[in-house]
Amino acid sequence: MKVQSVRTAWLGWIVWNSLPALVFVALIAAWWLAVVIFKIPPYLLPPPQNILPELVNARQSLWEHSLVTMEEIVLGFLLSVLMAIPMGLLIALSPTAKRLLYPLLVFIQLVPKIAIAPLFVVWIGFGPTSKVMLTLLLTFFPLLLASIAGFQILDDRFLYLTRSMGATAWQTFRYLRFPSALPVIFGGLKTSATIAATAAIVAEFVGANKGLGYLLLQATGRLDTTFVFAILFIMTIIGLGLNSIVELLEYVMAPWRRRRPS
Repeated sequence: MKVQSVRTAWLGWIVWNSLPALVFVALIAAWWLAVVIFKIPPYLLPPPQNILPELVNARQSLWEHSLVTMEEIVLGFLLSVLMAIPMGLLIALSPTAKRLLYPLLVFIQLVPKIAIAPLFVVWIGFGPTSKVMLTLLLTFFPLLLASIAGFQILDDRFLYLTRSMGATAWQTFRYLRFPSALPVIFGGLKTSATIAATAAIVAEFVGANKGLGYLLLQATGRLDTTFVFAILFIMTIIGLGLNSIVELLEYVMAPWRRRRPS
């Protein structure tokens, strides 16, 4: 009886985790049916079976430009992590730092990032540095807000309890404040990871001579819709990969949040 219950639980877990893939398959099927039923021209909406040959034929070009875009995404995202989380901790724990830094950071956030993207090209040039800086700028504030909220989420009564038991400030941070902040911080990391992929592509739209954004503009200009969809597929894979890495880190660093079939 117990073995049967475990098998049922694992089967339910497999079905539950297969739902995203099933939804993806259903979307592809709906796409194919729409093209066939409504006889949509390929230059408006290419059938899904045309995308894979396009990926194979242009694999060398897509790979080279994907490496450029991935480098911009990863560097910008890592810089955002290295800056936003420590600054979030500082603002969360220091009222003085919050009064000095937070208004300035809010002001910077209110400035339209896309509007100042051409300035980065003027100041820094067409190289990858301008794309990395725009990615950093777009991903920084969501992660900063998540870090501040995460480090402030701890109930003061727990702090009083640890102090009464003789815990040092480092022990309190390591065993109490940081673990309690991790779920919120990882929520911000997932949001920033999604934004990072978009930011790098938008930065390449403004000015670039390589990268997936550059390829996308070129394909749009010559109305090569099939190639546009192939690029969008690669961009989606990159975004999913970065999000999966963040989820893997959360799985490793926050084992208490792992969900097992019951």
